[in-house]
Formats: sequence, C-alpha cells, structure tokens
Amino acid sequence: MIAAFGHPVFDPALPWPVLAALAGVALVLLAFALWRGLAGWALRALALAALLAALAGPSFQREDRQPLSDIVILLVDETASQGLSDRRAQTEAAVAAIQAEIDAMPGSELRIRRFADGPEDAGTLAMTAAAEALAEEPRARVSGVILISDGRVHDLAMAPGFPAPFHLLETGRKADWDRRLVIRNAPAFAIIGETFVLNLMIEDQGATPASAGASAELTIAVDADPPQTYTVPVGEELELPVTLPHGGMNVLQFSIAPTPGELTDRNNAAIVQINGVRDRLRVLLVSGEPHTGERVWRNLLKSDASVDLVHFTILRPPEKQDGVPVDELSLIAFPTRELFVEKIGEFDLIIFDRYRMRGILPMSYLDNVVAYVKEGGTVLVASGPEYGAVDSLYRSPLAEILPVAPTAQVIEGGFTPKITALGQRHPVTEGLENYAPPGGWGRWFRQIEVEKLSGQTVMEGAEGQPLLVLDRVALGRIAVLASDQAWLWGRGYEGGGPQLELLRRLAHWMLKEPELEEEALTATAEGNRLTIVRRTVAETPPGPLKLTGPDGGETVLQMTQTRPGRHEVTWEAPMLGLFRLDQDDLTRVIAVGPAAPREFVATIASGADLSPVVEPTRGGIARLEDGMPDLRPVAEGRPAAGRGWIGLTSRGAYVTTAVEEMPVLPGWAWLALAVAFSLAAWLVEGRRGARI
Repeated sequence: MIAAFGHPVFDPALPWPVLAALAGVALVLLAFALWRGLAGWALRALALAALLAALAGPSFQREDRQPLSDIVILLVDETASQGLSDRRAQTEAAVAAIQAEIDAMPGSELRIRRFADGPEDAGTLAMTAAAEALAEEPRARVSGVILISDGRVHDLAMAPGFPAPFHLLETGRKADWDRRLVIRNAPAFAIIGETFVLNLMIEDQGATPASAGASAELTIAVDADPPQTYTVPVGEELELPVTLPHGGMNVLQFSIAPTPGELTDRNNAAIVQINGVRDRLRVLLVSGEPHTGERVWRNLLKSDASVDLVHFTILRPPEKQDGVPVDELSLIAFPTRELFVEKIGEFDLIIFDRYRMRGILPMSYLDNVVAYVKEGGTVLVASGPEYGAVDSLYRSPLAEILPVAPTAQVIEGGFTPKITALGQRHPVTEGLENYAPPGGWGRWFRQIEVEKLSGQTVMEGAEGQPLLVLDRVALGRIAVLASDQAWLWGRGYEGGGPQLELLRRLAHWMLKEPELEEEALTATAEGNRLTIVRRTVAETPPGPLKLTGPDGGETVLQMTQTRPGRHEVTWEAPMLGLFRLDQDDLTRVIAVGPAAPREFVATIASGADLSPVVEPTRGGIARLEDGMPDLRPVAEGRPAAGRGWIGLTSRGAYVTTAVEEMPVLPGWAWLALAVAFSLAAWLVEGRRGARI
C-alpha cells in the first residue's frame, strides 16, 4: 500500500542568515512607514514579503511512501537453568502464544532469537543476544523486545540501548525452592601444617517447605581420601578449620545430600583447590670437616630465601690436644642435645656432609635420627673418603637405614657421571642431559666405592659404581651421594655441569615435593580439555586410565609414552564438574570448571536483576505462571505494561518510493507581485497623501 504525503520545502537563493538580515531591514522600513503614517504601509509589507519569498524559493514536495512493518524481537533463553522443572514447556507455550498474536497484528513481524549457555561457563548472556539481534534489524522499525527467561542474567553490563519497550516474561513457579552449598572464602595458597578457616553455608532459596528440615548432612573429602560426614544447620555461616595434608594441589570436596522437592542438586557440591606451600624449610647441615665442596651446600641452601639453615662445621674435634685453655677458645660448642633430641622433629632435612664419628654425637642421638627418618624425616649423606673408614656413619646406628655399604675402597681418577636407565625415568635426574654444556659434563676425580643394599641408583660413576642412590625408609627418605666432587661442576671445570639443578631436585625430592614423586598421576584443565600425565620409574607401561565423571559415567583411556617414564593423554571432558582419575594404585581428582556451573548458582526465577534494564524503557515483568499477557499497541513514550498486558510501540516506519517537488510560484510571478504591491502602495499614498 502506497500513500501520498506533502509538505513545503525551501531552496533559498541566499544563505538563511542573509535572508534573516534582509527581513530585519524590512521590518525597520515598515516601522518607519508606520511612524510616518504612510497609508500604504500594509501594501509595502506585502511587497517586501513577496521579495523575501522569492529569495527563499518555497516549493511543495510530494512523497509517495510505502509503510514498513514493525519488528518485534523475541529472545528465548535456552540455557541450562531453563531446563529445571517445567520451564521448557512454559517457554515453548509462550513462544507459540506470542507468534499467534503477532501474526494477528497487521503490520507486525516477529524475529525469534534463541541462545544457549555462554562459553566457558559464562552463564546466561541475554544482553549479548539482545545486542546482536538489534544489530541485525533497523532500530527505527523495532517496536518491542521480549525476553522469555528465568531472569538470571549474567551480562547486565552489556545491555544495549533499547529503542522500544523491553519486557521480561518470567518462567518458573512461586513454589520453587532450592538448597545450595556456598563457600564464602577459599584461598589459592595455604601453608602446609598451618590451620586456616573456610567459611561455608548451606542456604535455602525460594519457598522452602517445612519438610526440608533445619539441618543437612555435609560430606567433606580431601583428594581421594574417604569422605567424612557431619550434621550442620541450614542458614548459618560455619567456620571450618582446615589443615592441608601435603604440598602441591589439594582438592577439597564439599557436598550435601539432595533434598526431595528442590529444583536441582547441581549446586549441592563445591570444590576448593588450594595449593599447599611450605612456609620456611628448616635444614640442618652438619659438616664433618672443612673442605672445598662444603660451600656448595651452603650456597645452595642460603640462596633460597624460604630456607632456614642451621649449619655446623666441626673445626676442632674432641681428641685434638693443643694445650689451649677452653675458656680462650672462640669456637661455639656444638649444641648436640638441643638439635638431635629436643628439636630434631622441627627440621625438614638433615644433611651429613663428610661427617665421621668422632664422639661428638652419641649413639643414642643417631638412634633419634633413625627414628626421625622412619617417622617421615629426610636425611642426605654426602660422603667422602671417611665413609669407608672405621669411623664411618655406616658404623653407627644409621646403618639400619642407609641404602649403601662402603667397601673401604676409594676410586681416584677422572670419570664422567652418568644417568642410569632408571635415572632417565626418575624425576630427580630426568632430562639432566639438557643442562650439559657443549662437549658434555665435566669430570669428577674421586668416588667412594659402595655396595647397593636397597633403593634406586639414578646416577653411576667410575667403573659403573653407584654414585647417587635414593631410598624410602618407612615414612621417610634417605639419599647417599658417593662423592664429594660435585663442587667441580659448580666451578665450571671442563665445562662443569648441572650442579645446582641436581642438588635442588635432590633436596626437593627429599622434602617430598609432589612434582618430584617417582610415581605420580597429574592432570591440568584448560576449559574442558584435560591433559593427564603419568610419571613412573617402572619399565612396564602403566595400565589403562579410568575417568569417573560427576554423573557417575566412566571412560577408559590408553596413555601414550612421550619420553622414558612419562605418559600423556589429552581428553575433552563432556561436562563440568569433578572427575576422578584411577590408574593402577594411583588416584587423583581434578575439577573441570566449578562444581556447580554458573547457571545453577542461583536457580530461583527472579526478574529483580533486570529491573534497571526494563524500567527505563517503560516495559514490564510478567510471570508466565499467572497467564500469558496480551500484546497491545501503545503510543511512543507512554507506559508499555499493565495488569495482564504488555505494550508494543508502533514506529510508523516507511520507505519513500517517489518524490515530486513543485515551486509555489515561479520567480517572475513573485517579482510581479512585489511590483504590483509597490505600485498599489504608491497610488494609495498619492491619493490620500502622507501625514506629516
């Protein structure tokens, strides 16, 4: 249908400011004529008006316009929270009703845009969908935007400027209720052995029935340990003291049992991943006598600000008799009882550096060291020629836990340390060849010949003899380095070698750092992608990897060896939540995204968050449970919502199909009128005369 519309237009011969100035001059002349009492002032005014009109160029423009239909944008929320209860059915019924009403409205079109969950657990991105829908349509034709959703929108900051009323049709029921578990504070790091407080609360939302109860069963599990269950009140914030059991990533799982009638149990669990770190490492370094390599240990340990080092060097053994009075000696007495009886349990690592039995440490004190290791302590023996002597540490109670026995032979001569086949797979020595200078590692020149009794030989030296042996004793660990020549690598002799890297790894393995465990199953998550790594020192490949998802479904994967002792696999997790990994006798848990996706953090339908977007457009919020509101046309700027109805603003958009422009009078006609009015004024004034 095409309609004709007309309106005057102007094409001035002079700029409008000049015409305005001429009009001002004309008014002054008319005022002067009135003051002089000229009888033809009115005719003079008409003559001046005709001249000004001629200069303004008035025309009449006629347009043929074709009206355009109004566009109604319908945003349909299909996120996960819309799948609760009967919200999907409510949504589809509302879509059908709106489609029918728009079809019955002449001059209106409906654009339906459906949107699902945002990427990487971004939640409901309704405003982003609205902005994209508006960008695809002429804003001058949009008469209304209707959102069908539960109202839980997570991108309100992205709300566009709406050119027409914005309405929310809210799904859900007034009787809906849900119980959820909320963690108030969760640190990313915590100190091992120190207690910190987690604040958590079990919260009811919505119309909670009396049958839900005032308490709930809270289950807590750390990593893959057996869970513990407690009865806790609902609606009260709880302070839970937590102590991390080990270094590295600790996964704490909290869950409450589902309650009959609640909307969902997807928010009944919470996962907290906390990295356990040591506060300060306490290391006791006991040097039997001053030697060149002693500074190696001291520099290594003092270079780490997180290490508290207690270092004693025995400069004057008790058997030395030089006649110097004791009260004139400036040496510090060795506090043996304090270190090896009273405070031995406070040390994380004890290093015996070329120590020999000289009567300074009683045998009972070394018994304490043995007990210290069995209870979880760590000891490193850096041996020299004294290890094969009669006063060797092997001739003490420490022999019970030492993995090597001396043969009393010392091998003198140059040799290059080598990593054993087992060492190629062990995290302490794995990949150390990458630190070799051009030409390979430098040589060492002394090694203590030992016989391996237990443990793992990760490095060998001259004649294939064990050079570095690691062993586990009960809960503790012990290592023996059968040479005192590591300092040559530090000095760069013949190119040197990875002295600091080797000793750093060795110290961290002794301190039970998770990344240096021989048998380990680790996983990292980037989005939905899991990268799973198995490290092993066994020669046989590990068995199949079983993954158990949050829904109880199981997946079995085979891992691929990437280098000796290391197997990997990459897997796309089908859902968010907590996955349990089982392989051989190792178990690991990993969280993919949060335990409860963002869509299930708050599940009770509410349009309160959208009020700041709805109110400026004079739109409305209506619950579908109360019935589908009618659609009514409203004038622009008027309230667009009321009881049982929502309004759409008619935009009156059109497209011009033809334009015709006709001048009011030709230029010569305006000039003739001006001359005629001027002549008439002269005749009138000539007959009547001017009043002076």
